[in-house]
Amino acid sequence: MKSIAFLILITAVSYAQMPASRTSKSDAEKIASAMRAGPKFVTQNATVLDWPSSPSGEFHVLRAGTSGWTCLPGLPGFAHDDPGCFDQVFLEFMKDSMAGRTPNVQNVGISYMYGGFWVPNKSEARGSGNEFHVGPHIMIIGLDQKIMQTLNHDGSNGEPYVNHLPGRSELFLVIPIREWNDGQAVGAVSAATR
Repeated sequence: MKSIAFLILITAVSYAQMPASRTSKSDAEKIASAMRAGPKFVTQNATVLDWPSSPSGEFHVLRAGTSGWTCLPGLPGFAHDDPGCFDQVFLEFMKDSMAGRTPNVQNVGISYMYGGFWVPNKSEARGSGNEFHVGPHIMIIGLDQKIMQTLNHDGSNGEPYVNHLPGRSELFLVIPIREWNDGQAVGAVSAATR
């Protein structure tokens, strides 16, 4: 399953598809995107980073924070703006994966993606397009991989599922917390950009 480019969203393949110019959004727009990714108790004191220009490059600090949370805007060059907020464990997992290193996850890590994420519509149980929008969700890394293999792998059926970063095999749990509502999304985006 190929979703989170994050996450997500977040491998050498995705960088090869990015346009040469990363100036399509201002720093203020990137910060606004990142602030939509999680609850206020996470975002208000989080560090906001911008994506590196290469898989093993350095993240650029857009706003320094005082908590253990880090938020990132949606990955440049992708069709959808899918920002996320990550605790230190999940962020390190992503950095290692992006750089081609095998992640050494020793603890549970948590991420928020209140804007949701788009996945291939495998089941077509909810809509008929090629993509399905997984609504606001949390992600958890660090759970037993053998047990994770037994869980749902289809993000397009609206239920909790497991996923992995493109080109990686380490699974993480994705738990939708609310169905996607385009009307609410428009309202949230408008409020965040005022």
